[in-house]
Amino acid sequence: MTEDGRRMTDDRIQRTEDRKQRTDDIRRLSSVLRPPSSGFTLAESMVVIVVVSLLLVIAATNLKGVITKNSFKSKVQGLVSAIEAASTAAGQTGKRYEVIIDIPQQNYLLREISSSNLAEVLEEEIVAEEDFGENCRVAYVLFDDGEFTNEDRAKFRTSRAGWQYGGIIVLLDKDGQPWSIVIDRLSNIVVLQPGEAQIIWPRSQDEVPF
Repeated sequence: MTEDGRRMTDDRIQRTEDRKQRTDDIRRLSSVLRPPSSGFTLAESMVVIVVVSLLLVIAATNLKGVITKNSFKSKVQGLVSAIEAASTAAGQTGKRYEVIIDIPQQNYLLREISSSNLAEVLEEEIVAEEDFGENCRVAYVLFDDGEFTNEDRAKFRTSRAGWQYGGIIVLLDKDGQPWSIVIDRLSNIVVLQPGEAQIIWPRSQDEVPF
């Protein structure tokens, strides 16, 4: 091999060794600068699991409260709508309607009265029927003629002339807090309000100044 050939071979060997050395240097530098492992330790994982579990419990509790509240209001609003529908339909059609609140069974129904036997409810007469559910209960009904019941069926009957009797329906939410549906037979207005409402007693003819 000539002298020039040996020098070229030596140069190639030297360049190869230099590249290898630079590669090794880069690897060592990378290992020094590499950030700590991002993986969780067992203790850190347990903390995360506990925090997430607490958040889920809080969220579930809040959601349950919202659902319960909406369920009570939904049931009460359904009864209010049935009462208003009876009054409106009677005024427009001239037919008689009745809202029956069954306190022992904790449900109500709206029916169109089609026969002379008011005690019998025919299947074809029923317009709407609904249970109050476990988050809404009827405590008692007080009519504006003084009749009171907390263990029977209360009937609000209406025709084109208006309600036969008005009164209040007191319902309890899941916390036992009372709400009142007030049916004013003089104005045909139905109002839902918190607490136990005071009934407005109709005045007799002797009390009316004109």
